[in-house]
Amino acid sequence: MKGNKTMGKESLSALLHEWENRARKINGRQEETLSIYQSDSVKLKALATMYNLPKADIVAALLHEALNELEAKMPYVPGNKVIRIEDGEEIYEDKGPMPRYLAEQKKLLDVS
Repeated sequence: MKGNKTMGKESLSALLHEWENRARKINGRQEETLSIYQSDSVKLKALATMYNLPKADIVAALLHEALNELEAKMPYVPGNKVIRIEDGEEIYEDKGPMPRYLAEQKKLLDVS
């Protein structure tokens, strides 16, 4: 009997955690209008149907992951200026696209 009580508590905790995550994701979303290829629209609808999720959730998740991956793949291009020393290694400023990208994000956030 004790095992069932513990299991119930764990499953309710997991459910509450899932709801919190979903609420956080939804509250952080913003409505956007996009033009996409018809073939991509079909793929999105198929995924939405398969997973019984709103198409908007599929689009938001895919776009979020794609942007995270894109950011991770932005090349680091070392400049001439040493900005810090880590474990005895000189770390040079980044002259690649990431600093400009982050600056544009900051401008847009400051306007909001």
